[in-house]
Amino acid sequence: MNRSFFAVPVLCLLLASCAGTRPAPVEVRPPVGTPPTVVPATPPAAAAVPRSGVHIVAKGDTLFSIALEHGQDWRDLVIWNRLENPNLIKLGQELRVAAPEGGMETRPIAAPGVESRPLDTPAPGAPAVTEPPPAAADAMLKREPRGGVEPYSEATLDRIRSAGITPQPAGAAVAAVTPAPPAATAGAPVPAAPAIVTPPDAVRAEDGVEWSWPASGRIIGRFGEGSNKGVDVAGRTGDPVLAAAGGRVVYAGEAMRGYGKLVIVKHDNTFLSAYAHNSKILVQERDTVKRGQRIAELGDSDTEAGKPRLHFEIRRQGKPVDPMKYLPPR
Repeated sequence: MNRSFFAVPVLCLLLASCAGTRPAPVEVRPPVGTPPTVVPATPPAAAAVPRSGVHIVAKGDTLFSIALEHGQDWRDLVIWNRLENPNLIKLGQELRVAAPEGGMETRPIAAPGVESRPLDTPAPGAPAVTEPPPAAADAMLKREPRGGVEPYSEATLDRIRSAGITPQPAGAAVAAVTPAPPAATAGAPVPAAPAIVTPPDAVRAEDGVEWSWPASGRIIGRFGEGSNKGVDVAGRTGDPVLAAAGGRVVYAGEAMRGYGKLVIVKHDNTFLSAYAHNSKILVQERDTVKRGQRIAELGDSDTEAGKPRLHFEIRRQGKPVDPMKYLPPR
């Protein structure tokens, strides 16, 4: 038998055994007593740290709620942060909530096509007015005689009558002629009715602001009860809601969830007051109001119980404070 017949299988077995042989793993251990090496973990991304005068937008924030929280006018926030759309703010966005040092740069807006010149200088190309006023109008002008007071005589009386002027007897009252108002022009703004000011029953001065009660109903919710940030005053729908102190309206609307129809009045750089759940708002933003002025009508807008009430807040530097410490005692 040929020996090569047996050599081929033996060679295949040797190759197979070599292919399956792998070197054993080698574990390198440190000497006994050596402390284990600690691999530092990858540090997480640094969270945004709130800074003074800066608000970091969180979930549920709106520009109106941020302004209320920091005691500012939301329009000022738009200017300070150069926001093109006040309704578009992003989570984590940093917003300036305090006036920048030195103020914002402003430039006067000049009306186009307006020419500036002294009042007594005629416009270029305008014809000089040399015609005397009409005789009838000249006759109605009141002027002293050049020679002094003209003595009474029959000739003087006839001349006055011929000019169409009827002399009044001495001591007779002269009726004042009030010119008729011009007809209303289509599209022209109608002047607002005068504000209704209701005298308050009591006034209390605290921190430079004179406060009075915004409504006359009984107190049904006090500061700190649950999550109450102010006081709740009961009433009937349509009852007057009065400004607790003089100031400027910085918000009037219903864009803030949980407050319904809301009015916010800024009194100075420290205090503002909020009037929520109204049925009707009687003022507009940027209106100046007086203490005791009627600014809204009591209602139940966006209330859980559905009962008419006024929710009233006082905020100092944007933080809610107990109104009972500022309003007159009852």
